[in-house]
Amino acid sequence: MSTDSTVQTDLLTLHTRVIQASIDIVDEVAPADLPKPTPCADWTLHGLLTHMIAQHYGFAAAVQGSAAAEPWKSRPLGPDPAESYRAAAEHARAAFAEPGALERQCPLVEFGPEVRVAGAQALGFHFVDYVVHSWDVAQTLGLTVYFDDEVLAAAHQVAAAVPGGELRLAPGAAFGPVVPWPEAVTLDSIVAMLGRSPSWPDPAA
Repeated sequence: MSTDSTVQTDLLTLHTRVIQASIDIVDEVAPADLPKPTPCADWTLHGLLTHMIAQHYGFAAAVQGSAAAEPWKSRPLGPDPAESYRAAAEHARAAFAEPGALERQCPLVEFGPEVRVAGAQALGFHFVDYVVHSWDVAQTLGLTVYFDDEVLAAAHQVAAAVPGGELRLAPGAAFGPVVPWPEAVTLDSIVAMLGRSPSWPDPAA
């Protein structure tokens, strides 16, 4: 993905839209929904939300230059899951918008003690993660999340650059193997590229 300053600014704007969409869909979560299975293997909705919250705090710390492991750790969800999520999402959104954040070297300690990427690359990772996780939550709730054509085009570009092959089979891999799906710039094709079946929870998918 290009790191041209105009592209960075555009992606930051699209990232803001995605974070807001994720907040809006999590606002629909009721306590009774938390034990439900999700498209993320082995995670209930409760587990998915704690993961999403931890990733928000972890990426925020990284783009602020911190190499601490603590922000990446899961924490209790709290009595109001939507509010816990909103606070984390807003924190991450603000961190990426800080002056100079996209030019910093960001220590992504969750991926390895020596892993550092430019802030613009970290933004791309976080952006596509929350496109997919917004879809995960929506699917779990039986709802639909909508992204505009600009968001989908950018997410498709980032998803296409994610390495595939045996890396996707490793324990703890961020994404599963690609799911065969018609190639098009759609949300379904993006989640399929990153290991989700757009037909979930159809048992035959």
